[in-house]
Amino acid sequence: MTTLFIHTFIKFFFLLTPFFLLSTFLSMTRDMNYHMRKKIAFKVAFSLIIISIILLLLGNQIFMIFGITLNSFRIGTGILLFLSAKDLVQGRDIPEAEDPNQDIAVVPLAIPVAIGPATTGALLVMGGDLNDFIHRVTGISAVLAAIVCVGLLLYISGYIEKILKRRGLVILSKITGLVLAALAAEMVMTGIGGFMK
Repeated sequence: MTTLFIHTFIKFFFLLTPFFLLSTFLSMTRDMNYHMRKKIAFKVAFSLIIISIILLLLGNQIFMIFGITLNSFRIGTGILLFLSAKDLVQGRDIPEAEDPNQDIAVVPLAIPVAIGPATTGALLVMGGDLNDFIHRVTGISAVLAAIVCVGLLLYISGYIEKILKRRGLVILSKITGLVLAALAAEMVMTGIGGFMK
């Protein structure tokens, strides 16, 4: 169970593209005060928890309703994930807040910056893989731990920006893209391997 927890934690931490999310968060909260930033960081983390748990628990049901095999979904999600990874490596545009008074925690920070189409697909695949109760509890715990870590990054975003500067965050975003590309390749190969069997 420890191996499953660590594997799921690392995978999901990178799926949330934490450093691109951090760059976007800093850009969109540039004119906000310290307390407002903390409040939005908390709301982003809370939104991510709710959305992720729903997607994890509904994975098997969605596959059954649409008659989609898990391996087909793995391949499709892997392709989407690879496209997201390519955007990160090449440099994805950071969305700007049109209205300074709008609530940016759920949209666009939680969705689609952190949980986009590729991450949604990955969560559904994870949910489909977690069959028994123990595996499901372990998987959900790992996802929650990853979200808490991402939430902490947002919470102390000001300190991180002072240490890494904007260039450092861009470099970390590109490294995240490389990790996502590897995860995408693994997902596609697993799906193909499932069909071959």
